Amino acid sequence: MSLLRMVGRPMLASMFVAGGLQSLRSPQQVAPAAEPIVRPVTDRVSALPDSTEQLVRLNGAVQVVGGVLLGFGRCPRLAALAVAATLVPTTLAGHRFWEAEDPSERAQQRIHFLKNVSMLGGLLIAADDTGSSPSLLWRGRHAAHGLRHDAHLVHRSVRATARPAATAGGVRAKLGV
Repeated sequence: MSLLRMVGRPMLASMFVAGGLQSLRSPQQVAPAAEPIVRPVTDRVSALPDSTEQLVRLNGAVQVVGGVLLGFGRCPRLAALAVAATLVPTTLAGHRFWEAEDPSERAQQRIHFLKNVSMLGGLLIAADDTGSSPSLLWRGRHAAHGLRHDAHLVHRSVRATARPAATAGGVRAKLGV
């Protein structure tokens, strides 16, 4: 693992571990702000709990687990995607700058909104980072290319040996051997 990954992943994950722990400990502080985002989602997805506080806790738990995994470099791509998925509703619920009346409050919420968008970008980059190893897609394409190449070589080899064998068989048949 490179030094940048070893330092950068825990730095990126730290905000989610801290925020997730806060949501786990006291979801009642966040639940009122999350309500406008939670209601439409729970109405459409029956598998989710109806309580806003439970969803805030679930969101916090995913952030803590994903942040810890990302910070330690365990399943970092999956962890980054999981944390990114939690960041979208968190941002939409917590930093609705377009609804703020006070100009200074609006400016503060816009800054936090853009900070979260920036963190989302970092998480997406982390989710795409293969750690200098080839991605599964590249490995699959490379293996398919190798198989096509090998099949082509086998085909040429069979054609190259089949013609002389057929000729030799024809000569043997004419000679009666």
